[in-house]
Amino acid sequence: MKYTLNKQDKIIKGEITLPASKSISNRVLILNALSYSPYSIRNLSDSDDTIVLDKMLHSNTNRFDIGHAGTAMRFLTAFISKIVGEWEITGSERMQQRPIGILVDALRKLGANVEYMGNEGYPPLKIYGSALKGGVLELDGSVSSQYISALLMIAPTIQNGLTLKLKNKIISGAYIDLTLKLMKKFGIRYLWKGNEIRIDEQPYRPVEFSVEADWSGASYWYELAALADEAELKINGLQLKSLQGDCAQAEWFEKYFGIVSRQVGDAVLLTKKEVPRLDKLQLNFIENPDIAQTFAVLCVLKGLPFHFTGLETLKIKETDRIAALQNELGKFGAELTEPEHGELAWDGTIKEELKQEVITIKTYKDHRMALAFAPAAMYHPNLIIEEPMVVTKSYPKYWEDLEKAGFTCVVEE
Repeated sequence: MKYTLNKQDKIIKGEITLPASKSISNRVLILNALSYSPYSIRNLSDSDDTIVLDKMLHSNTNRFDIGHAGTAMRFLTAFISKIVGEWEITGSERMQQRPIGILVDALRKLGANVEYMGNEGYPPLKIYGSALKGGVLELDGSVSSQYISALLMIAPTIQNGLTLKLKNKIISGAYIDLTLKLMKKFGIRYLWKGNEIRIDEQPYRPVEFSVEADWSGASYWYELAALADEAELKINGLQLKSLQGDCAQAEWFEKYFGIVSRQVGDAVLLTKKEVPRLDKLQLNFIENPDIAQTFAVLCVLKGLPFHFTGLETLKIKETDRIAALQNELGKFGAELTEPEHGELAWDGTIKEELKQEVITIKTYKDHRMALAFAPAAMYHPNLIIEEPMVVTKSYPKYWEDLEKAGFTCVVEE
């Protein structure tokens, strides 16, 4: 399936309701289970990842197939390692290419019995669940924060608790902070000082919980507002004072693109003002890797040179996102470079020999490729998005919301 997208004008007005935060939903599902909570989570995300994790946590099987859901793979691996029984966990072909050895090694040091059923260091896994014994663990802070979050969430349930000493530069620290703040809401005390996080053995406390809207999903509407000549958009469910690290984008969009955010009740209103044009945009996405694609696409469409850093984890996401951005933005005539590992840059030059008249975006089974590139239809008529339903991983109603905003989405089989 393909979608052909068009937008007849460059005006973004109206009102949309964002999906609930996938990051919060996935964590709260684990915390709810660990607290043996009698409460249902309100406003749970309807993303594929969350649906899969919720289903697995409430299933009667000992074999879990989590498909493309990387968060579910990491969180469940730690969770079932401490539950007595024999378990298997697998996923899609791409999931079986995404490394999990760092998490498995850490769990083994806590006494977990985990075996690889295929290639060493990768899913699928066989896990013989048992009580775990804590202590001090050293972990590379520059790896995926989901490994760290998975260990932190089970830490209070481990004998003697857990102290994590994080070596090297900590990436995606905002997601670690999110995990700890959510744990605190479920009654957990912790100490995070420098590169050391200590959590004593202690019980979780069941609480009623409602999930706020997703700031990663908001980035595509900020992108649209930045591309538009006129913008007045109300985003329901969004909170400027948020637990999510991606809320930092509100400040970036106002400073660099003139998009003003104002809290109006349970919504954020976006409007536009004039700001001086930049010569070059330099941003560090070490805390916000999920919105890097949004900014890369936006900068190319606006003709704004950029140099982004802090993108180390993009290579091990649903696809190698740095390579994917280079491939797809090349179709617009932009030749992106990777100056150093975890960096992406563009000098602002459009090479006519690379530019395609009708652009077809390959999504690589990555929801954020479809989500970030769709706004380009405002500048490039008849933009084609391949495999458009990959957006269900995080934003199932995205295409409906775009149509509400004046886009036309024509299905081609």
